[in-house]
Amino acid sequence: METSLYQPVKGFLEGAGYVVKGEIGGCDLVGLSEGEPPVVVVCELKLSFNLELILQAVDRAAMSDEVWIAARVSAKGRGREADKRYRDLCRRLGIGMIGVSDAGEVSVIVNSVSPMPRTNPKRRSRLVREHQRRRGDPAVGGGSRAPIMTAYRQRALICAAALQQGLVRPRDMKAMAPDAGKILLGNVYGWFERREKGVYALTAAGEAALLRWPQAIGVTAESAAVSSPSPAERP
Repeated sequence: METSLYQPVKGFLEGAGYVVKGEIGGCDLVGLSEGEPPVVVVCELKLSFNLELILQAVDRAAMSDEVWIAARVSAKGRGREADKRYRDLCRRLGIGMIGVSDAGEVSVIVNSVSPMPRTNPKRRSRLVREHQRRRGDPAVGGGSRAPIMTAYRQRALICAAALQQGLVRPRDMKAMAPDAGKILLGNVYGWFERREKGVYALTAAGEAALLRWPQAIGVTAESAAVSSPSPAERP
């Protein structure tokens, strides 16, 4: 599976100085450099180099500063990575090629350059925002079957855990999830039930979600502090 390529490629990009997380904005890997604005690097994974991988990379170029494709290299040297036409196409498009051996060794086949104009700043900003808001790196890049642990889902789980521990009002959760009120009211996943104005309870679906994704939060005096909410985002 593509997920087997995730850790080797992540390690390669981290070695180049990027903070890397998986499955953000439809991209298998997204890396951000330090500083403002950050340099945005996107990498797409496939078990072998093919046209679909290039098409994905062309799409991702509209929201990144560098775009790479990575795939398993053929042990016999008969894969697309050996095709000069394929490599030349990547060079012309400014797409970098990364090969991953069966042993997990990473090699750069074609370096990434950025000859194409960046025409979609909204998509780029959305990608950066999701990367920065997500806690840790909970999603392995290359997967498509399991629900993606987005930053929104993470904050919804924190709200669910707070309800489970007795915090029933959004204002008591703002220190942990600044947009708790919008999350509880929106109830995207069906985890919350509004009992009365400003008071919520956890549904059976919410209990099941916490069993699947346990959350450790500490309920202290500071937990009830009110902080300014951040802009709402889509899950």
